[in-house]
Amino acid sequence: MTTASTSTKSPKKRRRRIRRSKNSKKYFTQVHEDAIIEYCLESTTMRRREELYVKLLQPAFDQMVDKIVFTYKFTTLPNIDILREECKIWLMTVLGKFNPDKGSKAFSYFSVITKNWFIQKVKKNKKKNLREIEIDELPKEQELKHIAVHNEYDEEREKEEFWNHLWTEIGQWDSDKLKENEKKVLEAIKILLESPDDIEIFNKKAIYLYMREITGLNTKQIVNSLNKMRKKYRIFKTKWDRGDL
Repeated sequence: MTTASTSTKSPKKRRRRIRRSKNSKKYFTQVHEDAIIEYCLESTTMRRREELYVKLLQPAFDQMVDKIVFTYKFTTLPNIDILREECKIWLMTVLGKFNPDKGSKAFSYFSVITKNWFIQKVKKNKKKNLREIEIDELPKEQELKHIAVHNEYDEEREKEEFWNHLWTEIGQWDSDKLKENEKKVLEAIKILLESPDDIEIFNKKAIYLYMREITGLNTKQIVNSLNKMRKKYRIFKTKWDRGDL
């Protein structure tokens, strides 16, 4: 009797697992990848784009945003429901900027820029909270710290100039001389540099994870490709530190 009851329970568990794995992949498939590529083609009419967006892309983006908000705990942001809807609208406005020729999958690209969008909101919220502190209500030690934060403007501006110069420098690198994997890594760097403020809050492991998502390469392939570009970066950094740029 014990043996019979055990054998009837195990198949149910297996069936449940299979059903779950199928559903997890449904909301963004190759169909959606192809739809985005078609949407971005210059020859695609406005009517066709609207059809693709309403039928396929909007539902997929809605689920992607909701999953990212939950997974990365952006639920702690104030007015998160409003921000969630704003992000979905923003994705529609940047949809046409995706370039499939750069080697990254649409899902990886839009996942990354969506995370970056919410990270920016987290940073803005932190800055807002700092500004709202009344200096008169702070003890002297904290008051000095608070003033020091506002005196960091010049430092922040210098950082912004550095990233802008680096972006320009990378844009001048001759990608024709790079191998296929190196081109993918270079494009991934450009995507990350579109939100330079976010790079500083990621640790090294997180950056490699992002680059794996964008390029589809493993960590070893990314490291090998980055080694080719490090020499150019060091030359740029030396010039920047000397004030030659």
